[in-house]
Amino acid sequence: MRRAERESFLKSFGVLFFSLSLLGGVLAYLYYLKQTHEFQEKVYSEMQLCSYTLKCEEYLFDFVELEPKKLYRLMEDGGELFAHFSIPKNDKYALKLNLERDKYQKYLQDIKITVLKQYLLALLALTVLSLLFSLYALHPLRNALRLTEEFSRDILHDLGTPLAALRLNVSLLHVMSGDEKKIKRVSQSIDTIASLGDNLRSYLEGHACQKEEIDLLELLKERVALFEKLYPNITFSLNASTLLLEANHDAIVRIIDNILSNAAKYNKVNGFVKIDIDANQKMLRIEDGGKGMKNPKMVFERFYKEQERGMGIGLHIVKKFCDALKIGIELESEISKGTVFMIHLNNVVRG
Repeated sequence: MRRAERESFLKSFGVLFFSLSLLGGVLAYLYYLKQTHEFQEKVYSEMQLCSYTLKCEEYLFDFVELEPKKLYRLMEDGGELFAHFSIPKNDKYALKLNLERDKYQKYLQDIKITVLKQYLLALLALTVLSLLFSLYALHPLRNALRLTEEFSRDILHDLGTPLAALRLNVSLLHVMSGDEKKIKRVSQSIDTIASLGDNLRSYLEGHACQKEEIDLLELLKERVALFEKLYPNITFSLNASTLLLEANHDAIVRIIDNILSNAAKYNKVNGFVKIDIDANQKMLRIEDGGKGMKNPKMVFERFYKEQERGMGIGLHIVKKFCDALKIGIELESEISKGTVFMIHLNNVVRG
């Protein structure tokens, strides 16, 4: 089950189950009150009959001072039920019949247990009903996601051929033309399109759960070497020691590439990018001396961008992969001074 499907399923199940459980709880409480009221009416009817015949063993007899307001009413005091009845030709005393406290409380306890059992059975049925309904409601979303993924995969597949042709033609132009600046600009644009395709492909594959051993230092050396060729005017420095990870290789590559690409692309002329690994803190730190960000809290939102260039999905994909790998990521940024990304690797460090 995909992340979006799982989230949709859990939310729909939770809302439906909570609503039905709450409704069931209210109905169970009303049923308990109804059963209690019916029992009290039964007791009062038996007391009325007993007041005439005095032939009943369930109730205790007593004589109390006559209080007209209390006559022929079932009352409860101290956990016991009682009622007062008039005595013919007697204006001073009344007959008091009461049900012992222990007997009354035992019957109430029996009602509670019965209602609770019925409520638990109803909860079990509601759980099954909520599960079935949530699974049924998930089908349209699942179909929409499947169609979207199939379409995206087709687009990625079709992009491969024209990109390969463009790279070949740029290579030929590099040999035939002397305008290195324009050729380099075209080449970087092609690399950007290819990188977007790689991001989308990695996101669609969803293999974040497939783990393997990764030497972070060697991986960083490889990625830095690539970006040094793409951005020769940016100074990249790597200050790191060996740190072994156990995570999905493609996802880690996409995280690093997107952050490095963002740091280089929006840097100053002859700027710098510093990469540090803190083995003790199990943290990867990437700092640039670029333009900085106005709204650092917004950069992980999809399609958010502060520059005209780009599509605003690179850092959103970074956050998605970090969440999938349970990697913490935070950043600090200041206008005209640069940005620092801090990636906490505690959950993916091997051993």
